[in-house]
Amino acid sequence: MSDLVLVDRPADDVARLTLNRPEKKNALSIQLRDEVSDALDALGADESVKVVIVTGAGDTFSAGFDLKEFDGLGDAAYAKRLWDSANRFHRVFIEFPLPLVAAVNGAALAGGFDVAVMCDIRIAADTARFAHPEQTFSDVLYGPLYDLVGGAVARDLCFTGRPLDVAEAYRLGFVSRVVPGHDLEAAALETAGQIVRAPRDVLVRTKAKAAHRAGLIEGNALDL
Repeated sequence: MSDLVLVDRPADDVARLTLNRPEKKNALSIQLRDEVSDALDALGADESVKVVIVTGAGDTFSAGFDLKEFDGLGDAAYAKRLWDSANRFHRVFIEFPLPLVAAVNGAALAGGFDVAVMCDIRIAADTARFAHPEQTFSDVLYGPLYDLVGGAVARDLCFTGRPLDVAEAYRLGFVSRVVPGHDLEAAALETAGQIVRAPRDVLVRTKAKAAHRAGLIEGNALDL
């Protein structure tokens, strides 16, 4: 694994996965997506892990997929690699067997918005914002967002691409807490600490129930 994805253990039973491409606003390149997928596969199988915090390096959570990589879609083999990577990335998040806590340290746009959506709990810095600007040229990951905020809000955000500021995100219940940026790490660790009080097998069963209730495991909400 390169340094595009950092994995550390900030507390007992807690792993943290950091998107580490700050010079590109943590844009989700093929390599970055594949390394995240590999890391989550390993963490999900690690019996010493009960919860994973997902965050971004720098001042951006993630600006979404690396659009420069879409220039090569005319090559069939390359296009297959790109879409296979994207599909696996989404599937690994959706089917991750343990709680995922997003520590949203800044803008979460397009595919970065999706990453926050695919986590179970979102703790946000007061600089966070969310949007689907790709709605002008691509469909978006609708089902998991619908599960969190309901159809009316999900359709609004997906059809218009309008920004969702952190105050509205909190009011809608999309984020659980809003804290100053310098307090984000501590807040995410506090939430993780509350989670790890439960046995790992209980967390796995509860996560499975939540995903099943949302219709996510069956694939109804992905339509990739």
